[in-house]
Amino acid sequence: MSLAIVYTRAKLGVNAPLVTVEVHLSAGLPSLSMVGLPEAAVKESKDRVRSAILNSHLEFPARRITVNLAPADLPKEGGRFDLAIALGILAASGQLPLKALGNYEFLGELALSGELRLVSGALPAALACADNHRELIICNASASEAALSSGSRVFGAESLLQVCAHLHDREHLFQASAPEAIACEQIQDMSDVRGQAQAKRALEVAASGGHNLLFFGPPGTGKTMLASRLPGILPRLNEREMLEVAAVYSVAAQTQGHYWRTRPFRAPHHTASAIALVGGGSNPRPGEISLAHCGVLFLDELPEFHRHVLEVLREPLESGEVRISRARTQAIFPARFQLIAAMNPCPCGYFGNNDDRCRCTIDQVRRYRDRISGPMLDRIDMHVPVRALKQGELHSNNEGDSSQSIRERVEQSRARQLQRQGKANHLLTAPELEKYCPLHNSDKALLEHAIMKMGLSTRAYHRVLKVARTLADMQNKAQPDTENITEALSYRALDRQ
Repeated sequence: MSLAIVYTRAKLGVNAPLVTVEVHLSAGLPSLSMVGLPEAAVKESKDRVRSAILNSHLEFPARRITVNLAPADLPKEGGRFDLAIALGILAASGQLPLKALGNYEFLGELALSGELRLVSGALPAALACADNHRELIICNASASEAALSSGSRVFGAESLLQVCAHLHDREHLFQASAPEAIACEQIQDMSDVRGQAQAKRALEVAASGGHNLLFFGPPGTGKTMLASRLPGILPRLNEREMLEVAAVYSVAAQTQGHYWRTRPFRAPHHTASAIALVGGGSNPRPGEISLAHCGVLFLDELPEFHRHVLEVLREPLESGEVRISRARTQAIFPARFQLIAAMNPCPCGYFGNNDDRCRCTIDQVRRYRDRISGPMLDRIDMHVPVRALKQGELHSNNEGDSSQSIRERVEQSRARQLQRQGKANHLLTAPELEKYCPLHNSDKALLEHAIMKMGLSTRAYHRVLKVARTLADMQNKAQPDTENITEALSYRALDRQ
């Protein structure tokens, strides 16, 4: 029979849709034509495949070869289909058993020598392959990454010839195993931070409930130092989150080595473009907010970012995902990140200090702060001032709590939230807030008075309630009280200015 069918996977966001490679050999002048919406890199695969087959001492059929990549309306890019195309040609020409192909999916780019090369998106392909009850054969360089999917059977191969030997049952490929998933211990510890008791308290609250946080204060007071220590006090990734993070990095062709349980920490420069933050391109790729999924996105010098760049963060902060639409397709990337930002109070940085170093006018200060829009500021739960250290604090022997001890408290608080409502407090909806965050009448009156005086929006009101709920969980209280609400309101410092 001169028709062969081989299964492989495309790459679409963090998904891996099935692609069926159909190869037909017919009479006519020797040629190889490819249909099914292949892009330039895919069209070039016919030259790579021909050389790889010949250099593997196999026969390239001198017949008319038609290769169809189905479905035809799915865009296909890269060299990931080379191995499947080569195997389809060999099977259609009778050099491979057709029955052996149906149990496998194949993914890999071929070198001219027949060796297999690394491809991106190996983990999503392995997850989708397991759902279809098939086994995945991929290059050795990608096999350990693909094997992170516990329900998948992944085999690594060095070359086309090795894959052929496995399909002929002459030589068996070894099943790949996942690298040991260990957590990378943070070198930076919270005990390194001197003073700043309020800022450290706010950081623990933000970690406990997953809240967004903005530090503002003079330069050199430790805003960046505090933010960089947040991953060390966050709860460890669970199995589902680990796979989600690994899948994003797999699609982005980046790797975290063996530290798959480490929460990502991304700190893009303030000159980054909107596409760099949210992702994009003709073949959509994840941006910084997706690479920070289940982790921290740190924006230092927040007002220095272009305003339109900050505005693109508004929807992902609410939805937890980003949709990149193109003429032929739409890619969806997860983007459930925790935003930590830092800024100076004015252009020179010393507004509000008592040393008379600031020479900025009120108009200059207002224009500087107006670079951050009200809707963007509304989506940040906590605005916390970071003051200059007082005399003697820098050389104090009081180191404070370590990151490990703070993390233990954070995990206890997060466990209470998951047991009560199945999610962290920052994910609560308005109806869920009414259910899980009941208030006494006196506390409702206090909160309404603060809303009128501070001019808070409904969104900001809900975020104050979420922070108050977290503060109550940190103290193991059944519901927030006046103390929790007052402290939560104190974290809206920029609303009072």
